[in-house]
Amino acid sequence: MTRRCAEHNIAIGAHMKSHTIALLTLLLVVGPYLVLAQQSAPPFADVIVRCDDAGMSHAVNRAIRDIAETGMPFSVSVMVPCPWFPEAVEILRAYPHVSVGLHLTLNAEWKGMRWGPVLGGQDVPSLVDSLGYFFPSRAALMAHGPKLDEVERELRAQIQRAYAAGLKPDYLDHHMSAAVNTPEMRLIVERLAAEYGLGISRYFGETGAEGVYRAPIDHKTDTLIALVNRLEPGKRHLFVFHVTAQSQEMDALIDQNTIGLPDMSKHRNAEFRAVSSPEFREALKERGIRMLTYADLMKADGTKGMKRPH
Repeated sequence: MTRRCAEHNIAIGAHMKSHTIALLTLLLVVGPYLVLAQQSAPPFADVIVRCDDAGMSHAVNRAIRDIAETGMPFSVSVMVPCPWFPEAVEILRAYPHVSVGLHLTLNAEWKGMRWGPVLGGQDVPSLVDSLGYFFPSRAALMAHGPKLDEVERELRAQIQRAYAAGLKPDYLDHHMSAAVNTPEMRLIVERLAAEYGLGISRYFGETGAEGVYRAPIDHKTDTLIALVNRLEPGKRHLFVFHVTAQSQEMDALIDQNTIGLPDMSKHRNAEFRAVSSPEFREALKERGIRMLTYADLMKADGTKGMKRPH
């Protein structure tokens, strides 16, 4: 009886071993094709998250640092002339998965907190007011007759300071669109991008996913999730956020532009909570949406993949 059980167990073991070997052989043959199939399956859509105004304040930098700590791939646009630029550099150098852009700046819109050109007002007088600060609005800048050579020298100085500080930017964009306010100014930005081998935000076929900025403070996350659920398949979508941690200094800021939002700091803090929320990341995952950065686009397409938006 004991001998018969032993023989039976040996037979079962041999049978299981042969099945295991067959299964392993099948996986070795088919496995790579399964992986390739998963890799080649196109995503539902692509999403680029871009957070603007890094360097504007400590509270903005804190919010960007907290988003970086989630590990989410995203792009950050840095304002070189702003007072908290050095801290922004320190943070971004600690998170290499974050794609760095330069938020070319020719305006300083906040009442009570102003900044001026990297070159100094005396060197680019057509870009500044009587106190040497950038003008608060595009209209005020244009009314003062900005000289194109001064625009180019200042924007180049901002790019050069970013490199000197240790940043490795992937792309350019523009604060309040002032740097591309005229066709001649847009050509300057395009020329600088080509000179430094940088991309330009919105030049990679991105469709702007609008709606979060002006959504009610208590409904930013819901609005963002609804936007994700309405994304068009097969497209590249750009979400632009203006984020901040809550602070008394941010609460005190007033936008001198007529299009500015009341309770600006609360809106920006709500945007921070929306983009850093697990609900946002889960919605992207459920839809099969791939998150990209401008570093990814530059690696894949380079500047040859760029085209001026309509």
